[in-house]
Amino acid sequence: MADELTDPPEPAPSGLLRRAIAASAIGNATEWFDYGIYAYGVVWISAALFPGNTQEATLFALATFAISFLMRPFGGLFWGPLGDKIGRKSILSFTILLMSGATFCIGLIPSYDDIGFWAPTLLIVLRMVQGFSTGGEYGCAATFMAEYAPDDKRGFCGSFLEFGTLGGFALGALLMLGFSALLTDAQMHDWGWRLPFLMAAPMGFVGLYLRSKMQDTPVFRECAVDADENMFSKLGLLFREYRRPMLVLSGLVIALNIVNYTLLSYMPTYLAMNIGLSQDQALIVPILGMLFMMLLLPLAGMLSDRIGRKPLWWFSLTGLFVLAVPLFNLMGTGLAGATIGFLVLGLLYVPQLATISATFPAMFPTHIRFAGFAIAYNVATSLFGGTAPAINAWAIGAAGDMVMPAYIMMGGCAIGGIALLFLIETAGESLRGTGIPGAQTIAVGENRLRTGRA
Repeated sequence: MADELTDPPEPAPSGLLRRAIAASAIGNATEWFDYGIYAYGVVWISAALFPGNTQEATLFALATFAISFLMRPFGGLFWGPLGDKIGRKSILSFTILLMSGATFCIGLIPSYDDIGFWAPTLLIVLRMVQGFSTGGEYGCAATFMAEYAPDDKRGFCGSFLEFGTLGGFALGALLMLGFSALLTDAQMHDWGWRLPFLMAAPMGFVGLYLRSKMQDTPVFRECAVDADENMFSKLGLLFREYRRPMLVLSGLVIALNIVNYTLLSYMPTYLAMNIGLSQDQALIVPILGMLFMMLLLPLAGMLSDRIGRKPLWWFSLTGLFVLAVPLFNLMGTGLAGATIGFLVLGLLYVPQLATISATFPAMFPTHIRFAGFAIAYNVATSLFGGTAPAINAWAIGAAGDMVMPAYIMMGGCAIGGIALLFLIETAGESLRGTGIPGAQTIAVGENRLRTGRA
């Protein structure tokens, strides 16, 4: 049986490990590159592809952005069981082509003035394709990386997947800002906003090339896979026997994504509309924060390999719960306060972000790992990630309190803290076999305690 393997696996050569990390991270960078150019170019996108005045068109464009999140659970339900059946590498090749291809095609959509309602219709279809492919991309990339990484360096290796997250978002945002600085407003409205979208094609081909040169993970290849087992039986097994880790993962993802999408997606709008920063200042502050977080990610991942994932999560959740309100109040004082407040929020968030790619795949055994991760992660992200900007904006309007995002963040951290109580520590644990990583270690420890008492 695969869960009875005791011989230590041979570590992957350093060159192979670096290629595995790069092959995993490039897809995450491509996904968030799209988010960056869409979030920072929404004014020009809405004017080109939607009818109505500026405010109406922008609302339509933001609603269309959220559509991709509604498709993510369907992507997780499809790609997850399929990836546990045929392997991680094949799914990674499919998803990066779909994701980069859809982003590229957005840049080719004719304007509303040229084709009328076909313009927003095509955008909606392409956003749905992106969401469906993303539903498999992140879970598969994290699983692929985690299964290639040495057990004692999984946190460090996994941090580079999130380095790709912030790097892709920052690159997309900087490109959109750069083109807007170089081109006139008329040129941006006419064709300039399309240029960053077109750059997704070479990113996708680079990712496909890197992934085509990799074998599937050693952990997956050594685990016996029943070729006759269909996807529905995988789903049945998952919901019968692994409901607890799915619920724990969902609770952690609620905390993670409320903070994530508040800081990355909603913050430019918040700083401009509620704090009164100029449009350029409201865009630059999050970019500086993301670059700062990128420097800290590998350090936090390395630390998690030494002291465990749970201590870093406790530090992050507790820090955000205690300091969210003071830091949002600080951001309300102006540009300097906004910059310092965002940097500290980013510092507190990094321990979560740096460790999710090592923590979440390790919550499930090999034969059901991708499906369990993808489904639980994408359902929670769909409900609490893509909706975070809209909920924050509604809460501020309803309560008349600019600090409402901090209270929402505190609520998410409280849910994450409850889930963290039930998380099994997996730092240094093997991901091989068909048992839940870390569960056997806990069982042995409990047996020793009982024996000692006896």
